[in-house]
Amino acid sequence: MKLSDFSIKRPVFTIVIMFLIIILGVVSFFKIPITLIPEINPPIGVVVTSYPGASPTEVSEKVTKPLEASLSTLPGLDSLQSSSEEGSNFILLEFDWSTNIDDVQTDIMQRIDQTILPDDSNQPQFFKFDPSQFPVIQLAVRATESGEDVRVLAEELETELLQTEGVASVNISGSLVEEIQIALNQKELEKRGLQQSDIVQSIQANNISMPGEPIDTENGRHLTTRVVSTLTSADEIRNLVITVNPLNGENVTIGDVADVAVGEQETNSETRANEEPAVLLSALQESKANTADVSEAFKAKLDELLAEERFKGVEADVLFDQGDYVRLAVGNIGQTLLFGGLFAMAVLFFFLRGIKSPIIIGIAIPYSVIVTFVLMYFADFALNIMTLGALALGIGMLVDNSIVVIENIERHLGMGKTPRMAASEGTKEVAAAITSSTLTTVAVFVPVVFITGLIGQIFFEFAVTISFSLFASLAVALTVVPMLASRMLKKPSGDNKTEARRSKRLEKFQRSVAWALAHRLILLTTAFVFFIVGIFGVYQVGTEFLPATDEGFVTVSVGLDYGSSLAATDEVVNMIEEELKKEEDVEVFVSLVGSTQQGQAQGTTETNTAELYVKLVPLDERERSVFEFVDQVQPRVLETIGDRAEVNFNLQTAAGSSPNTLSFTVTDTDKERLDDTVTDINAALLDLPEVTELTNDRDETIEEIQMQINKQAATEFGFAPAQIAQTVNNLTRGVFATQVITENDKVLSVFVKLGEQFRDSEEKLEALKLRTPAGQFVNLEELADIEVSEGPVDIKRVDQADSVAFTLQHKSDVTLGDMSDEVDKVLEELNLDKDTQITFGGDRELFDNAIDDMLLAVALAVVLVYIVMAAQFESFKYPFVIMFTVPLMVIGVSIALFFTQTPISITAVIGILVLVGIVVNNGIVLVDYINQRKAAGMGSYEAIITSVRDRVRPILMTALTTILGLIPLALGLGEGTEINQPMGIVVIGGMISSTFLSLYIVPIVYSLFDRETRNMNRKKTSA
Repeated sequence: MKLSDFSIKRPVFTIVIMFLIIILGVVSFFKIPITLIPEINPPIGVVVTSYPGASPTEVSEKVTKPLEASLSTLPGLDSLQSSSEEGSNFILLEFDWSTNIDDVQTDIMQRIDQTILPDDSNQPQFFKFDPSQFPVIQLAVRATESGEDVRVLAEELETELLQTEGVASVNISGSLVEEIQIALNQKELEKRGLQQSDIVQSIQANNISMPGEPIDTENGRHLTTRVVSTLTSADEIRNLVITVNPLNGENVTIGDVADVAVGEQETNSETRANEEPAVLLSALQESKANTADVSEAFKAKLDELLAEERFKGVEADVLFDQGDYVRLAVGNIGQTLLFGGLFAMAVLFFFLRGIKSPIIIGIAIPYSVIVTFVLMYFADFALNIMTLGALALGIGMLVDNSIVVIENIERHLGMGKTPRMAASEGTKEVAAAITSSTLTTVAVFVPVVFITGLIGQIFFEFAVTISFSLFASLAVALTVVPMLASRMLKKPSGDNKTEARRSKRLEKFQRSVAWALAHRLILLTTAFVFFIVGIFGVYQVGTEFLPATDEGFVTVSVGLDYGSSLAATDEVVNMIEEELKKEEDVEVFVSLVGSTQQGQAQGTTETNTAELYVKLVPLDERERSVFEFVDQVQPRVLETIGDRAEVNFNLQTAAGSSPNTLSFTVTDTDKERLDDTVTDINAALLDLPEVTELTNDRDETIEEIQMQINKQAATEFGFAPAQIAQTVNNLTRGVFATQVITENDKVLSVFVKLGEQFRDSEEKLEALKLRTPAGQFVNLEELADIEVSEGPVDIKRVDQADSVAFTLQHKSDVTLGDMSDEVDKVLEELNLDKDTQITFGGDRELFDNAIDDMLLAVALAVVLVYIVMAAQFESFKYPFVIMFTVPLMVIGVSIALFFTQTPISITAVIGILVLVGIVVNNGIVLVDYINQRKAAGMGSYEAIITSVRDRVRPILMTALTTILGLIPLALGLGEGTEINQPMGIVVIGGMISSTFLSLYIVPIVYSLFDRETRNMNRKKTSA
């Protein structure tokens, strides 16, 4: 081969190019960003509309349904889900993965603008899913010693931490927000003939800054004019004159009719960490920033600040650190890569005995990896668990080509040829075979472009990276290896004892191949039986979407009956905290009582909800996984809480899947039938022993005080119903009057509402005073009938039909596939109405969507491998012979999965995809060598026997380097290795069975296709 001959003749040129690529590789390595997983941009959008004062039914009918009708025909829309609650709605748009959300954004905005909505509703807002809005690090800040409010200290920390390189923003949940609160005294207002609007207008009229017409002065200057009257403090507002008392002429100030004070913004939530008051602090990184570097810099800055005197007694508990997990995961995969390389080297020393050949081949591993880093940098890839996992999976394969080349060069040296001639001719002889085997391995990754959705985005970089590394290893085998071999290897001295032992072993193996050729039917039948058993075995291990990753983090959600007080919710949370305190594995737990993180982000609170975030100690410091922790702690918590509340333990993995969770949605156009169906499903599924928790989002009605306006009475007093509603709303909820800038440049909002003592009961609401147009005051009970009644909490719909979403949690020793089968069986037995639709979501939906693409990819891979080999051999017959190695891998795959109890997951199927390209390599080497021997004039039978004997050593070496190189990956030691573990298990199992069986099956099948040997056993019998 000219390339090999060139590198042998120009060693200095080859070495210089090597050093150049090494320098580029090192620079590329340090410039490649480090992330956890490849960047994922799901085509998801959200439309949010605010409709102040509207009930859930009004929001649904007047806002949600018109918007749904407009948005439902968007191109590429897969699912449309909505939730209508008091004063607002939320519409989730899910598009198919081939849709670019940026391309449809303009269309979405146009449809929103064209939708006719009530005049008093706000303009709908559209938001697209942005992964950069997820925090890279989150921590709970608490003051353990200082008496200062932790929220004030957290704001100071926020200001300082924003200066950290790579940090885009720092958000505080549960922060201190101050405002000027004006609590009106209803009796004093009535006494002076005033109402709320008088106070608001007076404040607004005295807090102005208005520009005037610019003027030209006598000295030639052009000056702008501005009229200013500002308020700067609560005292100034308190002393503001509203009117004059007509009886005595005294000024009436706001302080005479209201209490004015600077206070905290009213909140119905509380945040604490390990039972101490705390705030949650979240850091978001800049686009394209290195996650690990940002995390490290942020924590270093935080430690530096906490060491200062002003923050003495302040403690920060890291709740979630993506950078730390990235470092651990990438470090563990990197360690797997290193050990895999060392194991592969051990195989080389064992087989090649000498020191020079293993060193030559050993150069192929780091050099191929370095070349891959260069290609990754220019392809704009990141170092993550997928790209490093690809290198770890391919680490053993990187030396395969070099092994075949060096072993053949040594064989030519043994014939008495000079090192240069042996290197040249030995490389030429196998160049076509290793090129073909590399192309077949790479060909299996071509179908990855047909895989859409989440899996397509996650595994694209994996496929390209492993292809880069294999092409790099081929280039090394055809250039660097022959060049080094021609300079370092010498003619073997000939150790007679070693050669004798080797010959004896090879003779035994040759006799076993001859026996196999004489008993072809027995071996083929046996292999077929094992193949059928293997297929059956694969179906026994269950299925899952992606292997669960142990990130040591659990979210506990708490929900009490609607209308429950904050005190009742806090009591339940305290009981959960007591249980968590007993667990040694818990490092820190943060409780949000009366809210959730999502609620705090949206500025909403619900007194009947709470969330707890539990962080466990690192994996190497505990004896049980996070899944075992949940299995053991959840039943105790549920038993303690009883019927007081619904409590769910939720797990989330790095790739976005939810382990041990099955979710589905029931939709129906008939609401009554939907309610009956939900009841039946709930009862049936709770009877399943595998189910640990079952919840649904069918919200019961909530008690509310309804005021039914008496239109006749309203007219008599000169009111329109809208005036009464607006006045009551303003008095009870408050009115934003203005903003003031204090002397120290702090901006405070001013809110005016009726004092709580005048509106904290049904009776006091009835006695609410409203001023008529005639200036008289009338009680609200004279204008409206006030009673306690029930109303809906919210209204949920999926694809424009009423819906209820179920979330089922099951034991960790039950696979997603087995649980799905059980649920499907239960639903089938219920004989649901044909108009009742059930759609699965979460991991089940992702698996169902991905598995078809994956199986198509495997089928296409088989076809592509055959096509590549047909082109290489210029024959349709010989590639067909080689393809018999593919079914042989199923035997080992099923055994490996069964004995390790590893469910079939997407990563396991990726492993099978890789195997399709690997297992044919042994067949390619064998068939190519048999054809060469036949072309040299050897008979078919002798060519088969001789070729198997001569090729057995490089075949076993390449197989063992691949197998041993994958052992660290298959063991899945440490965080972040779980996703790639099934790939390692599958490839090892498939390689073992296909390698050893192909040494017999390929010669047998070849003999059946060869004219000379097809009927050889019949001839022997007749002879």
